Amino acid sequence: MAKNHGARIAKNLVDPARPIKARTVAVAGVGGAAALAAIVGAGLWFEGVWRGEPYPVADPAASSRRIDERTQTVYDALALPDARLDTERSGVGAEAKGYGCHRRGMRNWGEGLSASPSSEPHVVNVSYDWTLRDVPHDRAVTALQHAKKELTREGWKVVSYDNNRHWLRLKVAPPEGNASVSVTAYPAGRLNVVGYADCARYPEGTPLDDSGDPELAQMRAPVQLRG
Repeated sequence: MAKNHGARIAKNLVDPARPIKARTVAVAGVGGAAALAAIVGAGLWFEGVWRGEPYPVADPAASSRRIDERTQTVYDALALPDARLDTERSGVGAEAKGYGCHRRGMRNWGEGLSASPSSEPHVVNVSYDWTLRDVPHDRAVTALQHAKKELTREGWKVVSYDNNRHWLRLKVAPPEGNASVSVTAYPAGRLNVVGYADCARYPEGTPLDDSGDPELAQMRAPVQLRG
């Protein structure tokens, strides 16, 4: 009796609802599909590595307006009512240049070894800077610490802060967007403020100036010192 019972159990284990051959074919099909998916996935991954991560798309004029607003916010946070604009070192506007936006991907790895690698066409980073004067070092330390506190309270992130014999520099990033601002103290009471946006591809049809660079918005910060 026990022998017959064991035989029935064994039969149930090896005799499912469909034949073994059909199950084998189904398993092989699933395995083949998984292998094909893995090959396709590997191919897409390699293509991405070969081409490199694409640059985001951004309107340079809009980026320049954001930078203008953010450098104004930083100026307000510095709380330097006695400082003056150094007109000799302060530019009249923003710049959109592509020489720092290099071509990406393994297909261009050789250019990374060059002293002057090629830039990606139609990709630029936007920057804008101005300099304050009449800011002695001790006052600059106080101003940067005050700006750290105020901007953090407004949701900005402190990327770095250096106060040593080499640098007095604060770098901050706003809560949203890709534009950052750095403030650096230099000898002779100069305080340089630089706003910049990461490299981005400008849309087709973007207006260009006589030099072939994208046209940017008129910059005004800091408005209190522009007259």
